[in-house]
Amino acid sequence: MAKKDRTADAAREKDREKWMARFQVRLAMQPGVDRAVVLQAVKDVTAHCADTGEHPRAAFGDPDTHAVQAAARLVPSDRVARARRHDDVVDALDSVLKRAGDVAGL
Repeated sequence: MAKKDRTADAAREKDREKWMARFQVRLAMQPGVDRAVVLQAVKDVTAHCADTGEHPRAAFGDPDTHAVQAAARLVPSDRVARARRHDDVVDALDSVLKRAGDVAGL
């Protein structure tokens, strides 16, 4: 294999790894997503790309957009609603604590 081919292959592999890393991070940030969901989504993408030889960007597009779509497909709507309620409560408590700290001069 020519050095040029190896360099191109290495660049393609690095781009694939970057896409997968961004996809995983964005997916993990979606409401209701747990480790099992991330693992299943990564397995789906990896299997598709292995079967077709496609780059994930060619097959699934933008990793952020695909993360939102994968979460919508893999996370039950009741779990999403519960996670959003939890996040709202945490945000409200954080806001109250920040204001209390401001008042106390902390």
